[in-house]
Amino acid sequence: MTYFWRYDTTEGPRESPRADDQQEAESWLSENWRELAEQGVDEATLFDGEDVVYGPMSLHS
Repeated sequence: MTYFWRYDTTEGPRESPRADDQQEAESWLSENWRELAEQGVDEATLFDGEDVVYGPMSLHS
């Protein structure tokens, strides 16, 4: 399967780039969460294909 994050923006739902494994997807969010939060994204959910792995997870500390 492929892993990706789904999150809502003011322009509607968005998805992160697809990753081959969970660690790669989590690394993407670690590198991008501040920028997403600055853009108004409040939370993100990790998917493996159509299945929720976990989330929604807050992007605010």
